[in-house]
Amino acid sequence: MTSQPDYFTKYENLHFQRDESGILEVRMHTKGGSLVFTGKTHREFPDAFYDISRDRDNRVVILTGTGDAWMAQIDFSSLGDVTNPREWDKTYWEGKKVLQNLLDIEVPIISAVNGPALLHTEYILTTDIILASETATFQDMPHLNAGIVPGDGVHVLWPHVLGSSRGRYFLLTQETLTAQQAHQLGVVNEVLPADLLLERAWELARQLAKQPTLTLRYTRVALTQRLKRLVNEGIGYGLALEGITATDLRNA
Repeated sequence: MTSQPDYFTKYENLHFQRDESGILEVRMHTKGGSLVFTGKTHREFPDAFYDISRDRDNRVVILTGTGDAWMAQIDFSSLGDVTNPREWDKTYWEGKKVLQNLLDIEVPIISAVNGPALLHTEYILTTDIILASETATFQDMPHLNAGIVPGDGVHVLWPHVLGSSRGRYFLLTQETLTAQQAHQLGVVNEVLPADLLLERAWELARQLAKQPTLTLRYTRVALTQRLKRLVNEGIGYGLALEGITATDLRNA
């Protein structure tokens, strides 16, 4: 294992820690509390996931949040003028790259959903094992509330996980699923008390880390081929449609 890489201190809203077996915990936060999603996180998360993907000392990744929420707040004003096509072009590029770079992390990823996940739940659905706290909920909150198409990957991944009809219902009604409902529907693998969530994530990560490194890497590659195809086919078109509706907000 090499010394701590530079990217561990590069991103204001991500905290990194890695043990000697190569298990990397990535914890999203805002000033040490639950993450507030902003234009800055939208810009930086694609780069962060790229850095993780190219660091071959990472052998298993745990992605989690801080405090009571996985991701439940968004600062819309920080995203810039989304009705301006030139501004949306940045959102379009970043929105594509964040999922592509997540899927290019070629080691197993465990999501530890520590509380409400109300936006960018597509991140969770790119991971291999999904653990949820009993306090977790799942919803696509921001898109229809803002009057725009849910086209940032949720339109691909929720119908893939829930089934076409059930996934469309989830997005169109802005349904909120409890952790237990998500487990019953096959989205979540395990539901745990909040104080045991990370302990279980690390237990599973240590179990995986016993495998040879190439086995870990190529198993992730094998298991994500279909997801990569689905995301690559749908993400650009979805974000383009989302951008059209964002542009139309100036006429609302």
